[in-house]
Amino acid sequence: MLKTTKKRNDVRTKAIVLRRTKYGETDRILNLLTPEGRKSCVAKGVRKEKSKLAGGIEIFTVSEITIHESEKSELGILTSAKMLKSYLGIISDLDRFNLGSKIIKLANQISENVDSPELFQLVNQCFWGLDKGIGLELIETYFLFNLTRISGEEINLHRDTNGKKLSSENVYTWDTLENSLKPEPLGKIDADHIKLMRLILTAPLSTIIAVKDLGKMLPEISFIAHAVARN
Repeated sequence: MLKTTKKRNDVRTKAIVLRRTKYGETDRILNLLTPEGRKSCVAKGVRKEKSKLAGGIEIFTVSEITIHESEKSELGILTSAKMLKSYLGIISDLDRFNLGSKIIKLANQISENVDSPELFQLVNQCFWGLDKGIGLELIETYFLFNLTRISGEEINLHRDTNGKKLSSENVYTWDTLENSLKPEPLGKIDADHIKLMRLILTAPLSTIIAVKDLGKMLPEISFIAHAVARN
């Protein structure tokens, strides 16, 4: 939760680095994802060899930071950065690194318009999954579903393309034009798939990995997640 220090314009919070840009000879401009939304600031002297800030603004880390904000500038000044958690398992594997980088890029884009603590929590959960070796398809599916939800887009998991309530007696396919499930006798999406998708939208990733027959259902759900994200 946001804390205010003795100085009213000093803000202390948790943060994940979304983007680092070189600025001048020794500084960096940072885009940071916090529970309060995205914040931009300058980390002065951070590229110097003995900078005390450098360790707290590495990628794939969660840090506690303090930003000195001023009404005279849109960019605050990063005054402290203490690493709380480093997800080193992401860096050691190229595929995990690539997906982690994709998650950061998409989170940076959506954070321009969305200030939600859920976005910070989502990225943090996905970093945890990547670090723990959880399947990449599941992590990406989980991220895309929840990113769509956080962005304010409705994911229809209650009524089919005919406007009828989804039934456990039917099987479905995903209609990309209608962005809904369509009754289809040869469809592969059944009641268990629907329950899993609803769970993905409401439960932490650590709960999802314990679902029985997860691997069998994941291909169809992954397809839907990508289709919804594209729309």
